[in-house]
Amino acid sequence: MKRKRRLSTPGLSHVDRGGEARMVDVSDKPATLREAVARGHVTMSAEAFGAIKEATLKKGDALHTARLAGIMGAKRTADLIPLCHPLLLSHVDVTVAPASGGYDIEARVRTSGKTGVEMEALTAVSVAALTLYDMAKAVDKTMVIGEIRLISKRGGRSGDYSA
Repeated sequence: MKRKRRLSTPGLSHVDRGGEARMVDVSDKPATLREAVARGHVTMSAEAFGAIKEATLKKGDALHTARLAGIMGAKRTADLIPLCHPLLLSHVDVTVAPASGGYDIEARVRTSGKTGVEMEALTAVSVAALTLYDMAKAVDKTMVIGEIRLISKRGGRSGDYSA
């Protein structure tokens, strides 16, 4: 069955004139300082919260591992999301902090480049949250990963954004 092709919707830079997905050409864009911050939350039982906080999980220190996993996730974003440009990141910081009902995760990502780092920050939070889940699932399979969102971005043609 042949797929019906449609013209792209104005403003969608990841779609060509024939309606096909494409990587955006950033060749003519100037390199600028870019930064993005994303946050998320993992809700869990008191037992899982305590096991993570006290580092008593059989798999090891979940907080340290989640931070490292988030940093690695940011660096591999282009391998995971098909139309993302591979970026040379100058800074990735991931924090995992105790919060009401679980843990908050925040990622701050910077680069000097031609495209933003929003996806890298969101990926860092997502991978860190998945890592917490993986490490504590033996204690609590009811954990919920949620509220992952962009908090702010700086730089680029579209300007700054703050939630």
